[in-house]
Parts: sequence; structure tokens; C-alpha cells
Amino acid sequence: MAILQSAMLLPSSPLFTDASSSRKPNGFRIPKLYIRSSNGASTVDSDSKLKNPGARFSIIEKKTRNLSYFTRTESKFEVGHCLSDLLNTGYICDLRQIHALAVKLNAFEVDCLIGNKLAVLYSRTKEWLGDARKVFDEIPKRTRNGYAALISAYCRLEQWEDLFLLLGLMVDEGILPHKYLVPTVLKACSALRMTRSSKMLHGYVVRRDLDSDVFVGNSLIDLYANCGDLSYSRCVFDAMREKDVVSWTCLVSAYMDAGLLDEAVEVFHSMQVNGFKPDLISWNALVSGFARNGEIDLALQSLEEMQEKGQKPRVNSWNGVISGCVQNKFFEDALDAFYNMIQFPEDPNSLTIASILPACAGLKNLNLGRAIHGFSIRHELCRNVHVEGSLIDMYAKCGRNDYADIVFVKAANKNTTMWNEMIAAFMNEGKMTKALELLRLMQNDGPKPDVISFNTILAGHARIGQKDEAYELLSEMVQMDIKPNIVSFNVLISGFQQSGLSYEALKLFQTMQSPSSDSFLCNILTESALPNSTTITSALAACADLNLKPQGKEIHGFLLRNGFERNIYVSSALVHMYSKCHDTHSATEVFNGVEDKNTICWNALIAGHVNNMQPEFALKLFCEMLTEGVEPSLITLMILLLACGDLEALRSGREIHGYALKSLVDKYNNNLASALIGMYAKCGSFVDAKSVFNSQIKDVALWNTMISAHSVYRFAKNIISLFEQLELAGVLPNH
Repeated sequence: MAILQSAMLLPSSPLFTDASSSRKPNGFRIPKLYIRSSNGASTVDSDSKLKNPGARFSIIEKKTRNLSYFTRTESKFEVGHCLSDLLNTGYICDLRQIHALAVKLNAFEVDCLIGNKLAVLYSRTKEWLGDARKVFDEIPKRTRNGYAALISAYCRLEQWEDLFLLLGLMVDEGILPHKYLVPTVLKACSALRMTRSSKMLHGYVVRRDLDSDVFVGNSLIDLYANCGDLSYSRCVFDAMREKDVVSWTCLVSAYMDAGLLDEAVEVFHSMQVNGFKPDLISWNALVSGFARNGEIDLALQSLEEMQEKGQKPRVNSWNGVISGCVQNKFFEDALDAFYNMIQFPEDPNSLTIASILPACAGLKNLNLGRAIHGFSIRHELCRNVHVEGSLIDMYAKCGRNDYADIVFVKAANKNTTMWNEMIAAFMNEGKMTKALELLRLMQNDGPKPDVISFNTILAGHARIGQKDEAYELLSEMVQMDIKPNIVSFNVLISGFQQSGLSYEALKLFQTMQSPSSDSFLCNILTESALPNSTTITSALAACADLNLKPQGKEIHGFLLRNGFERNIYVSSALVHMYSKCHDTHSATEVFNGVEDKNTICWNALIAGHVNNMQPEFALKLFCEMLTEGVEPSLITLMILLLACGDLEALRSGREIHGYALKSLVDKYNNNLASALIGMYAKCGSFVDAKSVFNSQIKDVALWNTMISAHSVYRFAKNIISLFEQLELAGVLPNH
């Protein structure tokens, strides 16, 4: 990391300089432009226009101005010719002039294609999409190409509702999608996970014999993969009469997304055996797939292999490795990949910077984050909403909300994500008022708040027990036509439980599944909301807090009926609930039914035995845990030290102390030291307790533990002496 930091040229002062420098656009070659006229066709050579780019379109503009010299009928046809010329060139001039002339000449009545051409041209620009739809709605006779252009525009902008409304209108008029439009509609179905509608569209494709088209087949593979139905993806792939590299790559990506790495590798090798050479996108699918699934070594091996086979890794190849490392919290590996990318050499892009900054945030490495900020400024990568959003998140997580606020204020184009990052930053700092101010600013001046904006504030209210304020905000969401999702209820139930409002958490859990007429949720939920694993875990924790075993058993039955018992966090919450309700027998039964037990699950049962005055069973479980090869956490050891103290098992306590010094030396902290002091005090070994106390950098909690240990045996003089030492050390005593 030090090498990377020096390579980034770490600045000595915060990097909040103006990085807005103009960039020359990439060069482009203008093709020849054919202009129809009443006398024939003339050719404009594009090379002659490079010195004067505006001359390229002067002929069209001149013809538009000269339309008045033609007769009324001729002018109508000239409008159509001008529109055709514009369609062929791909250039968008001010269409409103031609549009106004077409309306004046009533050209839509003479040639129905004029309106369709106008709509197609309008649809090519995001700002004019509304005009495109208005023109299209007024056309007496709409064409398939006009529908296809508008549907494609809605797909590009992810306006799915408008897309399907227009598709329905198209079908109602008896115009059916052709093979060029079907992939666009399939992409929309894929984005919305519309499995049933997708299968209906698949049936249409088969009946119209469109499945012979390789682009349609590739879209179907991707569609079923996104809908989580890999068997259908494979069936489509196997049935394709013609395959290309994209077909194979789609299947590799599908298996990688599902975590089926062996199957993905098998398909990748089969592609080569069948004579298809993987292209850059194919290799990137393999590399990023390994990285996303936490197999960083295999991802790096694939990077080397692609070079051996003549395919040079590009920026997206490295981005796949970096983002995969970050997603799996391998932050050091992400930074190593970033350094290797620069040394390769490959120039990072804005996506690289947006991906690597979360690694700095995860490591809380402010200096390295600032270095990367400086790098992005020098390479003009900072004026990007994704980079700016990552910078805000990084500075906030490194405890510098002031820097985050400066980045936010200086951002030219603030999107909803950036506003949400700032709201979350203030929420995590406990500044509820400031977070709410930002939400109100979004409502008045900024982009419209989304469900994430509200969920962040809801979580803040719930965590500090502000029930009424949370429910008021929930109602406000509905008034703004923002539907609460399952995350909205999860943050409320979890927050209420953590803030001591466990009864309210359980009440909300029940109400969300069957909102009654006398409940405030009847105005918010039009239908019941199905809990997920996070909801159930929080509800079980609330049952444990309230010692409500009957309600806990009801939730147990619900999760069994709905297949949640395989979730390790749900199972651990069940063990904890039964233990807190003094039913260690049921807790043990649930524990024994868990296939892949993790540390959390073991901790839940060990703590259950300790809390139920069965410390000997807790120590026995610890031995089984080590035999199973599960690594204990600090929490495991702290629970066990309580058991040793209760049993006055000094020898076992010393063994656990030795294990901590040997195996968890990097994680050894004052919380564990406090548990050790408490255990040694209960076992009557004040020499060991004092030794632990003297070996630590003392905070107020550790002083309190040592004073409490002496108070158990009523060593009044020692307590007074310790308190005087506390004051001399400059530590402020608490209550």
C-alpha cells in the first residue's frame, strides 16, 4: 500500500482544487452526404467540409429555407426528402423548423412517413423524447419503424412503463414486433424480471420463427439468466441453430452470476473447442466473474492467460478485478490490482476510480483516498457523478464529512445517489437535523428523492427510538408516490428492536403481513408485504428481548413453510431466541440442523448455555467448535471467559487467554482485556488481573472494569487508589 501511495503522489493538503479543464473531443470522420433535389442527386464530399464543419449541413438548411419556392405539393415531398437526409446522416438540427413547415403544408396527410420520420429523429435526443411522443400520437398512420425507434429510446432511458404502454398500443394496431425490435423488448423484460411475460414473448418468437436469429437467441439467454432460470438459458443456447461468440459469452456470464464457476469454465473451454476464439468481452466475463465470486487468484491467472493467448487486458478487464475485490471486501487485493494496472501500464478511467475509492473507505485510509482524489484531478476523471459519489462516501467513512461536503457542493451535476450519500454521511454522524434538511432540499430544488433517500432517514429515526417521526416519514413517502419496499420495513423493525422498542418492532412485523383497517399501514400498503430473511432475523431478536417464546415459535413455523431455515443468520437468530427463552433443548435442535455452521451460529448456542447457567456445556461446545475447524472470534472468547468466571475455572480461563495471545494477537483489544480482568477477579487471581490491566493502553471502560473487580471483594483502599491513578492519568471518569 505504501508503494501505491507514493506512486499516487500523495498531496500535503486537501485536494479541493478546481479540476474543470476543457477536453478536446475525439476526432471523427464525417461520411459523404447525399442530398436529394428536384433536379437529381448531388454529392457532398465530407473531406472538403472538415475545415468548416458547419458547411456539412448548410445544404439541408438551405433547402429547408428554399422550400417556399416550390409548389405546395412539391414542398410536401421536399419535407420528406430533408427528413430522409437527416435520418441518413444521423445529424440532429433544429427539427422544429421542418416540423412547423410540415404542419403548415399539412404534409402528414400527403405522406404518412413524414410524421414517422420526424418522430424517429426526435427520439434520438433525450431532451426531445417528449416531442417525439407528441408527434407520434398525432400521426394518422404509424409505422413499425416509428414504433421501434420510440421503444428503443424508452429502453435506453430505462423508462419501462412507457415502453410497455407503447408496445401494447403497437400490438393493438395490429403491428407485431420484428426480429430487430424483439431483443429490445426482451431487454426490458429482463430488467424488470418479468418471467411470465418473457415466456409469452418467447412463445411468440418461436411461432414467428424468430428464434433462428442469433441476436434474438442471445437476448433470450441473457433474459432467463437475469430471471434466475439457468435451465431455460441453457435450453435456449442448446437449441440455437446459429451461435456466435456473444452466445457463448452470455452463457459464461450467466453461470458466473449464479456462482457456478465450474460450469462457466467448462462453457468457456467448450467455446474454444468448437472453433470460437474468445474476444475481449469473453475474457472480461471470465475474469470479472471469478473476482465477483471471491476467486481473486483465478481472476489474476485468467488475466495472464488471456495475454498468453494474444488478448491484451484493457481497462474494463482490470476494473472487473478491482470491483470484484471490493465487493468481497478484499480491499488490500483491490489496491494491489490498481497498482499493477498502473504499472502494466493501463490508464484508469472514471469507473476505475469509482471502484477503488470504496477500498480506501473500507480500510479507513484517508491519506490514500486523498492521493487517489489527486490522481483523478490530474487525469481529469473527477467531473463524473460516480467518482464524486465515491469520493463523498470515502471521506464520510474516513470521518471527514467536511471534505465530503466540499465535494458535494462543488459537484456540477448532483444526481440522487450523491444526495443519498450525503444524507447517509450526516445520519451516521448522528446529525439528524442536517440529514432532514438535505431531504427537504431534494424535494424543493434537487432531484426527486427516491426510496433509498427515505429509507436512510427512516433508519436514523428508528435507531434512536423516534417512532412517531418514522411513521410520519413513512406516510410522507406514500404521499409523494414513493412505495415503501421491504428495506423500509427492515430498517424500521431492526431499528426499533435495537433502540429497545422490541414490542413495536414485533407489532410492525405482524402488521406488514396483514394490514387491518384500524392500522395506519392500511393507508400505506395496498397489499401485504412478505418478510425476507433480514425481517425475520430482526423479529426473532425482538421475541428474544421480550422472552416471547410462543410468538417466536410462530415465526419458526413461518420460516419453515417459506424455506428460510437454510439461511445461517435466520438459524442463528432462532438459536438465540430459544436460548433467551430458556429452552436450550430447542436451541440445540435448531443448531444441530444447520449444515454449515459459522462462528455466529456457534456463538449463539455457547452464549445460550452461559446465560442459562450451564457454563460447563459452553466450554464443551468450544472444544467441539475447534475440532470442527471453525475459528473463534473475540466475541466467542469473551462469552467463554464469562463461563470460566462463573465456574471459577482458572485453568480453563488461562488456556483461553493463551489462545487469544497466540491466535488473535491482531484483534486483541480492551474489550477482551476487560473480560479477562473480570474472569481473573471472579477466580480470585488479582495478580493475573493486574497483569492484564497494566499491559493495555487504558481507557475509561478498562479502569471501570478494574475498579469493579476490586469492589466485588470490597477492597476499599485499592478502589480509592485506582480512582486516584485514573485522575492522574488524565482519564475523565463517567457515571
